[in-house]
Amino acid sequence: MPRLRFAVLCASNQNRSMEAHNVLKREGFDVSSFGTGSAVRLPGPSIDKPNIYSFGTPYDDIYKELAGKDERLYTQNKILPMLDRNRNIKRAPERFQETMRTFDVIVTCEERCFDAACDSILNRSEKCHQPVHVVNVEITDNHEQAAVGGKLILRLAQACEAAGDLDQDIEGLLEQFVATTGASILHNTVYF
Repeated sequence: MPRLRFAVLCASNQNRSMEAHNVLKREGFDVSSFGTGSAVRLPGPSIDKPNIYSFGTPYDDIYKELAGKDERLYTQNKILPMLDRNRNIKRAPERFQETMRTFDVIVTCEERCFDAACDSILNRSEKCHQPVHVVNVEITDNHEQAAVGGKLILRLAQACEAAGDLDQDIEGLLEQFVATTGASILHNTVYF
């Protein structure tokens, strides 16, 4: 049986989705990651001064720019180590609404990303009538919770891959996942 194709989504394709991408990739999963926001937003020197980049801006470019602005600040708040991890996984953050790739399972990290993913799939102009299971695993957007969330998403991916028939087994699989992890989830099956 061919491996399932997974996608992991958060708002900016920086922290939560990239941590899960890293964890799943290390375990040999076929995984991609994306953001669903309008732009990539990273913390700046103050809450009202975020660093904003276009999707497609290479992680390496973002890393170099922020290191040049204030290496101490961006190391202390863990942005530079996060970007270093990211640039070793893939070239640049990608926006989900701009891809035409299809997946078997999409895991989102917050409800607004879940809604954006479902809307994007439903509004695609080209339809191939392939089902995709979109599952939201609610993860707070900080480095510590991203690490916890990456492990949760790995457990979910392992359960999906172990299913005999994912389309038939998904409801029971998700019930078991919630029972054993206490995770807060949403699920929808939509069609590419």
